[in-house]
Amino acid sequence: MEIKSKQENFRLREWKLTDIVSLVKHINNEKIWNNVRDGLPYPYTMLDADKYIRMVQAQPYVQNFAIEVAGEAVGGVGIVPLTDVERFSAEVGYWLGEDYWGRGITSEAVALLVDYVFRKTEIIRLFASVYEYNPASMKVLEKVGFTRQAILRDAAIKNGRVIDMYYYDLIKREI
Repeated sequence: MEIKSKQENFRLREWKLTDIVSLVKHINNEKIWNNVRDGLPYPYTMLDADKYIRMVQAQPYVQNFAIEVAGEAVGGVGIVPLTDVERFSAEVGYWLGEDYWGRGITSEAVALLVDYVFRKTEIIRLFASVYEYNPASMKVLEKVGFTRQAILRDAAIKNGRVIDMYYYDLIKREI
């Protein structure tokens, strides 16, 4: 599966095992790690990349896309669907290699993901949490149409520091 950007400067596509080297190259960055959950290893190894790509390839439908620029996977965007009574909700996550920041790629990638999820799945609600010190990520979500619903005070510990998390959501029937 492939989704092309409107500006044709990138595309979203499924992760491939041949992306291991580029995944490690671009995600192995402390600035990225500081803005994601600790479940993402740092430093990030070839074994980590192999396990991740095999895990997403085994999902029942495409939930995680590589962001490809000029033939190289330089970022990722995807969802984590919830279960049980929350099975129509999913958390959105994204990252982009630092060399590509400030080009509008992340905002458009998230917008393309939202369109895909709402058209091709039963998901009706998307949400994301952003650390208090990441206004760029907040702008990405707001640009795509997410609404800040809450500030979760003292909700996380990152790098040994207690921080607030900003909670955003987007409802299918409201777009």
